[in-house]
Amino acid sequence: MMTIQKKIWILVSVVLLIMGIIWLTLTSYNQKTQEKSNDILQRYLRMNEVTTASQQIITNLNNYLLDPTANHKQQIEKSVAVIEEVQQDVAELRNVENAFSITNYIHLIDSLIETTNRSIMFSEEQEMEGSTNEFNEANRISMYISEMTLTILDRELKTSNRFYRGIIKQSEELKKLGIWLLLLITAVLLLAIYWFSLSITRPIHQLTKAANALSQGSFNQQIEVKSNDEIAFLAKTFDEMRVNINDLIVEIQQKAQLEHELQHSKLLLKESQFRSLQNQINPHFLFNTLNTLSKKAYLDGAEETSDLIVSVAGLLRYNLKRIDRSVTVFEEVVVLNQYMEIQKARFTDRLQFKSDIDESCLDVKIPGLTLQPIIENAVIHAIEPEQDGGIIWFRIKNDGPWVIIEIEDSGQGMSPKKVEQLLKGHIIPIEGHSTGIGFQNVVKRLHLFYGIEDLVTIESREGRGTKVVIQIPRAREEGNDDEASNR
Repeated sequence: MMTIQKKIWILVSVVLLIMGIIWLTLTSYNQKTQEKSNDILQRYLRMNEVTTASQQIITNLNNYLLDPTANHKQQIEKSVAVIEEVQQDVAELRNVENAFSITNYIHLIDSLIETTNRSIMFSEEQEMEGSTNEFNEANRISMYISEMTLTILDRELKTSNRFYRGIIKQSEELKKLGIWLLLLITAVLLLAIYWFSLSITRPIHQLTKAANALSQGSFNQQIEVKSNDEIAFLAKTFDEMRVNINDLIVEIQQKAQLEHELQHSKLLLKESQFRSLQNQINPHFLFNTLNTLSKKAYLDGAEETSDLIVSVAGLLRYNLKRIDRSVTVFEEVVVLNQYMEIQKARFTDRLQFKSDIDESCLDVKIPGLTLQPIIENAVIHAIEPEQDGGIIWFRIKNDGPWVIIEIEDSGQGMSPKKVEQLLKGHIIPIEGHSTGIGFQNVVKRLHLFYGIEDLVTIESREGRGTKVVIQIPRAREEGNDDEASNR
């Protein structure tokens, strides 16, 4: 979407781009002109340095001939070094127009240096006449250098004059170009501003026209704005508002219908709660009846029958009160023993139950009815099908921050495939029974209670029994108990 802000930024960017191009062009032109001027100035300075250096050599040579000391000779060597350095710079000034003059100029400098050296040599050999002749020759060469310097500079001035006149002419042309560019930029900006204002005012006019029609009660005319900025989004929202107003009455009717259905659902919920309360009456009545029968059997001398009825009553009471809350491992062990007493009465010598319990683990919290469904599966699938019965081992171990509960039987076991299916929540039919419902209920409640997965594992091989291992953490986050109960 091309927003209004983006359009403004595009317009500003175009203007800045044009101004930047003009500025870069003028800066580049000024830089080249300045470099050319500096180059001409450096040529003048180098030529002047040659004249000054040659005259300095003559002066130092004269001083040496009058007083041939080491100091004066050292000054001559310094002057010669200076003119040699300047000579290299002058060689770089050679071009097509002054190649011949610069070459002669360099040769004169070489002649001056050689003549100076010969004058010094004759002076050191005490040949004063030869030394004086070489001095006069060096002085004459120095004068030639000065004259040729003036000649070359005069020629350079004529060339520079043409250069400066060209600069003046280009400046006048740049002035005219600047005027035309200013007019062109002004025209472009006027067109851009007109296009920008039109892209804003036209959609606003269309939106205003649609709003007037809407205020007169015309809700059937669709609002269309051909734009791609915020005004188009506003028009689309305005059109959605028109549609919403048309649908408002239908929505109110639907809401009234939903409220009616909600009131009906509330009545059904109350009826369901009442029926649930009625269903709870029968287990409590059965529990009270079992207590009465237990006392009657005890009074009649049937103590084993009385104990069995007490175990059934305790198991029923535990099921009624503990399924929705946490208990201690001790309470689970108590109800487990009651369940096993009932099963021992049923299977007599066919069932052997062996337990090994670490009493330091009995105060750990656990969801209610966690162990009894697993023991029940062991009785159904490991003891009941076997003619000679079997053994069930029940162990509770302390493993640092964990409590390990093991329920092992001596049954026929399961294949790895059936173990995997059981852990994944599948219901497995085994010899007229099915397993998986109660087991998965235990697994899910443990996960909800502790907030940890994979607390239950199964170790089983065909023909070698089955072991169910439950890992219970000693410490758990506060509030999980209530959360598990609510779930």
